[in-house]
Amino acid sequence: MQYGNNWISYAISGTIVVVVLALRIWRMNKVRPLRIERLWVVPAILALLTASMFIAAPPSPLGWALSVVALAIGAALGWQRGRFMHIEVDPETHVLNQRASPAALLFIVALIAVRFAARSMLASGAGDTLLHLNAMALTDILIALALGLVATTRLEMYLRAKRLVEAARTARG
Repeated sequence: MQYGNNWISYAISGTIVVVVLALRIWRMNKVRPLRIERLWVVPAILALLTASMFIAAPPSPLGWALSVVALAIGAALGWQRGRFMHIEVDPETHVLNQRASPAALLFIVALIAVRFAARSMLASGAGDTLLHLNAMALTDILIALALGLVATTRLEMYLRAKRLVEAARTARG
């Protein structure tokens, strides 16, 4: 019976991923305004959520170490993801626009694939013998990874957008 439940779980998860990716691909070529003054909001909310989780249920020393490593990995991945985003500046009005990159989407798909592989590994019990991880420790690690990813994606976009606006102002005179 367990095999049937796993198959249904994977089918539902796969369907959700396919629908989300189809919507993202459809919306990918749309140019959206980029408001650099608001880029800090989502990372700040995620940082508060992360801090509250770590305060409410502090991880073990191994959990802390793995969370710090995950934060650093997330930061590196987030910086790369931010570089994939297309940012354009109107030369006359200096209005910023952004467009999602196909590379950024493929990057997220690869992260989802890694997550599914890790989930399968932990479900099979390999995670217990490998690092003695439990669900709370894994959650802490993934939240730290997400914080690093989101915060540095937005930081990279902010810094690049500021440089592009300054370059457009300098070129205009």
